[in-house]
Amino acid sequence: MSIIKKPALTEKSQAMQASGKYAFVVDLTANKIEIAKEIKKMYGVEVVSVQTMRQIGKKKSRSTRTKVTSGRTSTFKKAIVTVAAGEIIDFYQGI
Repeated sequence: MSIIKKPALTEKSQAMQASGKYAFVVDLTANKIEIAKEIKKMYGVEVVSVQTMRQIGKKKSRSTRTKVTSGRTSTFKKAIVTVAAGEIIDFYQGI
């Protein structure tokens, strides 16, 4: 199974791409060195730095006709990858 699950394509991450920073959802057990190696292998770019953060799952509840159901969303890890100057990652290349 791959360390990189998917790119995090939000408005904020799209704005960061102008400065060479890209956001990815990664495996919870992955460390910065493993993430950098995987990005280099997948996209062929030179990784300058990796910043990681854990997004704790939020509590959610909804009302049905008979009762209130509550639970939590999944916890995930996000990595902000800075690539070398002049290099880009094109997520829409194969479309």
